[in-house]
Amino acid sequence: MEREAILWLGLLIVFLLIEIPTVGLTTIWPAGGALAALLAQLVGLNFWWQSGIFVAVTFLLIVFTRPFAVRHINSHHEKTNYEGVIGKVVRITEKVDNIQGTGTAVVNGLEWTTRAVADTQTLEPGTLAKVVNISGVKLIVEKFEEE
Repeated sequence: MEREAILWLGLLIVFLLIEIPTVGLTTIWPAGGALAALLAQLVGLNFWWQSGIFVAVTFLLIVFTRPFAVRHINSHHEKTNYEGVIGKVVRITEKVDNIQGTGTAVVNGLEWTTRAVADTQTLEPGTLAKVVNISGVKLIVEKFEEE
């Protein structure tokens, strides 16, 4: 097998391996370009043609199929309004300790992993806390002080 075939096959495998866990249609387009370049190599085109085909097919796939895929794939996911949680006062259900990596609170009937704004701060169960931010799937809270 020639070097170019190994290159395109390797890129195809890498792009697909990246796509599998992300499932976000991020590297499927260059995977298609790598497949087209591999086919171009197999029919005997030189490396510059293969590279041009890789770029062109990747570009065409992004331009013509990505909008369709974004519109129709994963469109059934319910969008959450997590921004509405910021500013809410919640009751801590498990001790919040950033150093120990513990802490939970319930918001709108859903249990969230919770962390304090400052690593030095701990919040005991039953304590009221105000949500100041969300980082990934974690609430970032500070002790709530009534005004």
